[in-house]
Amino acid sequence: MSKHSHWAKVKRSKGAADVKKAAAFTRLARNITVAAREGGGDPNFNFKLRTAIDNALAENIPKENVERAIKKGVGGEDGTAIETIMYEGYALGGVAVMVEVLTDNRNRTSSTMKHIFSVHGGNMGGAGAVQWVFDKKGIIRIAKDGTLTEAEEMALIEAGAEDIEAAEGEVVVTTGPDVFLKMKRAAENAGLKVAYAGTEWQPKEDGPSLEGEALEKAEALLEALDEDEDVNEVYTNLQ
Repeated sequence: MSKHSHWAKVKRSKGAADVKKAAAFTRLARNITVAAREGGGDPNFNFKLRTAIDNALAENIPKENVERAIKKGVGGEDGTAIETIMYEGYALGGVAVMVEVLTDNRNRTSSTMKHIFSVHGGNMGGAGAVQWVFDKKGIIRIAKDGTLTEAEEMALIEAGAEDIEAAEGEVVVTTGPDVFLKMKRAAENAGLKVAYAGTEWQPKEDGPSLEGEALEKAEALLEALDEDEDVNEVYTNLQ
């Protein structure tokens, strides 16, 4: 898990990887559909849609999937409404968890979330139960091994970068949630390849450090959430 609280498990078997890829395509398409429904189907005038499309294409989602998702959002295909809902709660040991879902059936998803939290020793809370633990930040992930050059760093700092961190195979840039699109353009203008641009919830400070069975149960909860087809993102302050 990265410093930036975004939970993701790396699956080792090819079969599991294929399932993970299909689930990722579904989530990316739902993001496009929601963005198109909220702001229209023209990415030139809907920056949320532009970002959703860019993120999907960066993951090699077929263009026909993108077009289908846009049509669904603006009413060109079935009119099933997809809504974004945030669920909040605690894993075992007081670990804060925020779950963003994209669903066409609120009752089904709410029941599933309660079940996942319960069977893994967690507790769901109401709106705002753990959100105070996190700050919403703009995140830019740049595909690059090693650190940036001084010129590249300066370009990002001048555009509003709050933090620049080199990780394995990428450089993660943190900024305010309202200027991440400006940061994306600054990175591209500096000749950098942006693999992802969006907003994420980051913990304000480190959360509980668990060991043994408590850690296993907390990770099992996070993994179960991550694998649910309605879940779009999972954030936590677990160290």
